[in-house]
Formats: sequence, C-alpha cells, structure tokens
Amino acid sequence: MNYFNNISDFCREYFEILLAGEEMPEFIKEYVNTPEMLKQNGIGVRSGVNYSKIGECDWYSSLDHSIAVALVVWHFTHDKKQTLAGLFHDIATPAFKHSIDFMNGDYENQESTEEYTTKIIRESKEIMTLLNRDGIQLEEVDDYHIYPIADNDTPRLAADRLEYTMSNGLGAFKKLWTLEDVKEIYQNIVVLENEDGLPEVGFTDLAIAEKFVKTMKQLSIGYMNADTKFCMQFVADTMRQMSDKGLVTVKDLYTSTEVEIIEKIENCKEGNIAGNFQKWREANTVYESDEKVEGKICFNIERAKTRYINPLVKTPEETKRIKDISKVAEEEIQEVLNYKTKKYGYIL
Repeated sequence: MNYFNNISDFCREYFEILLAGEEMPEFIKEYVNTPEMLKQNGIGVRSGVNYSKIGECDWYSSLDHSIAVALVVWHFTHDKKQTLAGLFHDIATPAFKHSIDFMNGDYENQESTEEYTTKIIRESKEIMTLLNRDGIQLEEVDDYHIYPIADNDTPRLAADRLEYTMSNGLGAFKKLWTLEDVKEIYQNIVVLENEDGLPEVGFTDLAIAEKFVKTMKQLSIGYMNADTKFCMQFVADTMRQMSDKGLVTVKDLYTSTEVEIIEKIENCKEGNIAGNFQKWREANTVYESDEKVEGKICFNIERAKTRYINPLVKTPEETKRIKDISKVAEEEIQEVLNYKTKKYGYIL
C-alpha cells in the first residue's frame, strides 16, 4: 500500500501549504510507507469521540497528523533527524488514541502510551533498514521531545501543537477556519529564540497571533468540555470492559484499526456492552451534574489535560509572549485556564 496514491484532496492541499512551495521529500514518503506508520491510518485523531453523534467531525487520521508534523519540522529545520522524530512521535498510538490514556488513568498528561515508541521502531525491519541506510541512530529519532521545534512544554508553540491546532480548526474537530486562514497563519510563523535561549516557532504579526489564539481558545475549551471528556471516558470504560472479559487485548489496540475493534464491540454478547455502545453512538447531548446520576450512563469528568498555547510574538522592540503584550490574548488564555465542567457527565 502507498499512502500517497490514496491521499485525500484535503490532505493534499493542506500538505502543500505546510511544504510552502517545496516538493515532498522522498525520504518522508519512504518512511511513511512502512507497515508501522501505515497502521496509523486506521486511527483517528479524536480518540474515538467522533464515533458518536456527540462528537461527529471530519476524518483525520493519526498518520495524516504525523505526516503534517513532519512537514512542519522539515519546513523550519530541513533536518532529517528532527523531521523523522516528528513523523514517528505517534507511532505508538493505539486505537482510540488518548482514550487509552484515560483507561490507564493518565487524564492530565495523556502520554501513557509513548513508552512503546522505541520498541515499535526497533522491531520494524523496514524502518530500521531505512535508518541504517541513512546513517541515523534509533536514539536520534525515537523521542521528539529532545527537539524543541518538534515539541516542547505547554504553553509553548512547537510543530506538534501548531499542527493539531491548525488541522483541528480545519474540521478534524471544529470548522473554525479555511485553508486560506491556515496559510496566512503559517506564512507568518518563524523560528525565534525563547526565554531559555532555545529555538521556538512564533509569530511576526500580533494581529495574526491574536487570531490564532482566539481559535486556540475555542479548541482548547472543546478538548476539556463535557462532550469530549465524557466520550473519552466512555470509550476508555468500554475498552476496559472488553479487556477484562478477554475480548480485546493490549496487542489488539496496537495492531487493529478502530473500525475492527468497534466491530468486536458491536458483536459482543457479554452484558450490556454492545447496547450501551449503540446508545452512546446515537446520543446527541452530554448532560452535566454535580451529583452522580443513577440509572444512566454516567462518569466523573472532573479531570482532563489543559491544552493551551501562549506563543511568542516578535515585535520591533523585542520578542515576548502574547499574553504579555495583548490584553485580548490574555483574556482568551485566561478563559481557557478558568474553564471547568461540572463533576459528572451523562447521557439519557
């Protein structure tokens, strides 16, 4: 299978923006078309939330996201090792993505599955052959956290955080802007030096940075709202029940597509797993309550990762965080930090 023979029109146009006039590097195509990377094409970026009417959105796969991150890193560094680290950063993503972090109790960091990254790359004959050909060591590409252009700590801006904000705003989560909006934002971004003397991508125009932060706020609240947290907890709970009954294994999460696992859930004859799953898929609304609601599918939804961005902006005088130079952006960011749901979420 060749990913690029079946690429969607949306991804083709979006990737062209990220390439900024350059051709797609051949080495990226070669690494993408390995079994371990192609498996990510059957995993969505919405952690399973999109399979319910509550969270319907455009399909965008973990592989689409990984390629886009790699293209952003390539654009700003033209460094093969950093680009591959960006490409591989989600290679250990299981079916239903961060909902499995919820299953593992990792509500706030959502990094519980990353430990498998090195193992998956090391055990891939195809990837290791390419790395050996290119004279690249495994430890140079198996942890994108070592490259600040690829990844850094919240609320700083890096390729991963920039990419999922752009693609989520294009419809992978909510339709908040157009490809032209994204092009305007992307063309305004450059590599700056942050407070620690490290490279970090940021903006050269305050108005465009404010536009970015406004959409970031809408997305960030969406990541933490009752709909998202309830659905992720529901998927996590369903997978835990399937696992406890021996109907889905940990290996299945890393070798099966989400559609294949959903088929197992829907065909499950144990208890009310299939019935509740169908009820969730047809639900349109998550209701909130300060008290647990008996007799309903109800979960505690207090905890979640706070995802927000306080990007650098280069002014004629200096480079500063937008929160320090824009009252509008400061208020948008504070709204994210203050956001809370009620304790429980449930569906009728």
